[in-house]
Amino acid sequence: MPVADTSQLASGVAERYASSLFELALEEGAVESVTTDLNRFQAMLDESDDLRRFVASPVFSADDQLKAVAAISEKAGISGFFANFLKVVARNRRLFALPGIIKAFRIIAARQRGEISAEVTSAHALTAAQETELKAALKGVTGKDVTIAVTVDPSILGGLIVKVGSRQIDTSLRTKLSTLKLALKEVG
Repeated sequence: MPVADTSQLASGVAERYASSLFELALEEGAVESVTTDLNRFQAMLDESDDLRRFVASPVFSADDQLKAVAAISEKAGISGFFANFLKVVARNRRLFALPGIIKAFRIIAARQRGEISAEVTSAHALTAAQETELKAALKGVTGKDVTIAVTVDPSILGGLIVKVGSRQIDTSLRTKLSTLKLALKEVG
């Protein structure tokens, strides 16, 4: 019997939770505040290897995860709607899906505003000026306002990977080096 694809499992869970969070936030008129808290939590995930490991790890009990998420939320000034949502996610032992939930929520919110969303992977955090420049370049290509969700992944070494809908532009140094390595193997 094949083992379940955990990335697909996380993706399905993430989309369901993000959709529920967005619908509730929309009903409560809290989409903007939830987005702010969500961005704050994503920034903490980007900055802390320990937090990323904690979120992804199945070894902690639901109670431990709940206590930790409550403490982290309080320390970060995340309260109300999104803090309660984090507690529900922890209680249900779905913290592993949190990065996907954040990404899916951003896509849903952008779609609601009539914007296109782009997923950007960068080797390091982008400055505000770089984000503005990237949004302008993507608007020039798509003809619509573009919301970007940046994920930091030092393993790409440099450059960017940009996904807009089904299109992907990969200018990462890792990909360029892989291509070069492959070309050199074919020559030799």
